Amino acid sequence: MAGNTEPLSARAKLAVTAGRAAAAVSRAAGRGSGSVIGGRVALKLDPELLARLARHLDVVLVSATNGKTTTTRLIAEALRAGGEVVSNALGANMPAGITSALAGGSAARYGVIEVDEKYLAGVARDVSPKAIALLNLSRDQLDRASETRMLAERWREGLSGTDAVVVANADDPLVAWAASSCPTVIWVAAGQEWKDDAWSCPSCGGVLQRPGDDWFCGDCGFRRPVPTWALSGDCVVAPDGVSWPIRLQLPGRANKANATTSAAVAAIFGIAPKIALDRMYHVQAVAGRYDVVRYEGRDLRLLLAKNPAGWLETFSLIDGPPTPVILSVNARSADGTDTSWLWDVDYTRLAGHPIFVLGDRKLDLAVRLEVAGLDFRVCADLAEAVRSAPGGRIEAIANYTAFQDLRRLIGN
Repeated sequence: MAGNTEPLSARAKLAVTAGRAAAAVSRAAGRGSGSVIGGRVALKLDPELLARLARHLDVVLVSATNGKTTTTRLIAEALRAGGEVVSNALGANMPAGITSALAGGSAARYGVIEVDEKYLAGVARDVSPKAIALLNLSRDQLDRASETRMLAERWREGLSGTDAVVVANADDPLVAWAASSCPTVIWVAAGQEWKDDAWSCPSCGGVLQRPGDDWFCGDCGFRRPVPTWALSGDCVVAPDGVSWPIRLQLPGRANKANATTSAAVAAIFGIAPKIALDRMYHVQAVAGRYDVVRYEGRDLRLLLAKNPAGWLETFSLIDGPPTPVILSVNARSADGTDTSWLWDVDYTRLAGHPIFVLGDRKLDLAVRLEVAGLDFRVCADLAEAVRSAPGGRIEAIANYTAFQDLRRLIGN
């Protein structure tokens, strides 16, 4: 139960200490934050450590293909109105990284935890969350991730009977089907821009009908749940019908949707929508995403887009031509090595923009842009791209490791 500050056992304390030492060594060696190796060492010494560290916390789990890091940050900011929060803010979202994050939160009241989709059910069993936020499911990391319906089924079976209040996106049929096995669900009309992973009914396999913002299966009757929270333009509509304006420094419709879900989660913990949304305004960037930085005398805005759904939302943030755009794509282990997803992205939305192509898989991307009929330039590095770009702020869009490469190069 949250509030129980029962001290850790000697074994658990040893595991935490060893994990911190391993993380420090990793940082000193320049191999990143060390959160993953630290968590692995700690869990090796005490396999039950994650559950022990969460025992005194009111935990929120956040899972999705897109938007979970940002939503985790927004929920954490909102809940700070009620007490101290511990969170894996940098996105280490598997059990080892989560364990490392919680190890630093002994005085916290809340734990706001981003969880990789594949690990959600297991982490939920370990930490007994009070709330779980489910945003969306779409294709990602095609070489190793489960097909989207398989992930939905894993959620549906793993969360069945959970004591947590589940806050779920009613506009994503896969999420709705997964969450419908849970006893207590708060449905949110958060929207779904990318629909190409949800044209068949996850319940029976029939073809989904999508009139307007609604969806339903004509074969089995499975249909969109009735939401009690909704994103309406620039406002969150609460269950009592009152509209609350969303004022964010983060751009785009997707982040308004993330804020709507976050407000619904915060309300479970007694944080009123106005207070929650006011606090969310303070979030300017999330792990470098949306930062505007100087490089070679130019302003670059850094945007992360790691799969077709993410690219679709990101394109909506870009002003019209002649805004220059840098695209960078890698296919390393953390990205997934299968780049066939490039063919699912509608790059014609960038028509008229000066486009500059970087990354380990720049030639794959160049072929895709050539087929789309776009003008572009393949560049050896970021400096060449920036020097070649016409005036004005440059939009730099990159997938996961390419984004990290840009941040390291720029020193952000």
